[in-house]
Amino acid sequence: MAIHSMVAAHSKRPVVPDIIFGTSKEAQDAEAKFGKEAVINATIGALMDDEGELIFFNSVMKHIREMPDAKLAAYAPISGIPDYLESVKHACFKDFMPKGYIEAVATPGGTGAIKHAVWNYTDMGDEILTANWYWAPYKTIAEEHGRKLRTFNFFNFETNSMDVPAFKAEVESLLKIQDRLLIILNTPAHNPTGYSVSDSEWTEVNAFLREKAAETGKKIILFVDVAYIDFAGTAEASRRFFGNFDNLPENLLVLVGYSMSKGYTLYGMRCGAILCVAANQEIATEFKDVCSFSNRGAWSNGTRAAMHALADAYKDPAYLSAIETEREFFRALLDRRNNAFIEAAKEAGLRTVPFTAGFFVSIPCEDPMAVAAKLKEDNLFVIPLQKGLRFAPCAVSEEKCRKAPAMIKKYL
Repeated sequence: MAIHSMVAAHSKRPVVPDIIFGTSKEAQDAEAKFGKEAVINATIGALMDDEGELIFFNSVMKHIREMPDAKLAAYAPISGIPDYLESVKHACFKDFMPKGYIEAVATPGGTGAIKHAVWNYTDMGDEILTANWYWAPYKTIAEEHGRKLRTFNFFNFETNSMDVPAFKAEVESLLKIQDRLLIILNTPAHNPTGYSVSDSEWTEVNAFLREKAAETGKKIILFVDVAYIDFAGTAEASRRFFGNFDNLPENLLVLVGYSMSKGYTLYGMRCGAILCVAANQEIATEFKDVCSFSNRGAWSNGTRAAMHALADAYKDPAYLSAIETEREFFRALLDRRNNAFIEAAKEAGLRTVPFTAGFFVSIPCEDPMAVAAKLKEDNLFVIPLQKGLRFAPCAVSEEKCRKAPAMIKKYL
């Protein structure tokens, strides 16, 4: 008998090409054929200039290039460089450090943080809860580790707000059948919609989770994916919600996934952290121990140069100021593009998903694959999602952001 497969049963799954990278390649081929001016490539989840070239912070790149060879080439400690682990707390929370026991472990970007949360804080076969508009790798990571993804209805389109009752209903449903529950909320500047959970919604979510923790006695883990936080408005506006995590009950743990990809334009250096806000030191120490163990078992350690790039900034006020000045300049650029797209969408009668800030805007539609295919014929490349289309103003000039909505509306 011929042998057609050698992989273990748990690794047998349909081969599905990555839609984002595949569509991006198609857009690049169109640019090569027709010229960049004739193509709108709204597929890339990175900040690009008006000519379609990657934006990076000169201050950060200069600092890395000037590092001694040992900083560039040496191994980092398994859990991360100690100075980095302290600095990343300040980079993440700034003036809104929650009152609790906080620890951090370095990870390869925010993706590594999600992986650690899924593996260490859920049981085999558990369902993990997130919004029904979500970053596709959440499902990939869940399934890779023998878990399932359940979603709640994210939006009330009548009020252009989070559907908090739907969130509550799914939390209650899962707590009836599981002893622990991991919830992933991607905010502020949610990928793929650009929505930020509002202060009032956070107040309601926070009160509800504390109530469920007390009522059920079960373990609730809230993972907040803040990958886009540095492009989600002012430091105060984007981080004020961290105050909800003061003085947590023992069976409610908050994990935060922080990434240097966007906020420091170090996409390919794969550096981030998973942080915890815990009720006591024992839980925080346990977090650091298990996530450090998982580091060793998965990728051993992270990128030392990127860790130094952040740690050094919190020792050198001039360097930190230069980073923040560049970031503010490009955040303003992104805001102009977002505003151009939203304004043009209103003029064209194109409905978008509720939007606050960030790299992406989403458009609900019934047949995303078909609409995306038609748009390709007009040299407009967007990412088809399960419930709509994702357009990336982060990668598109302001002029093209104004042009695109009418083109999309034509096929809806």
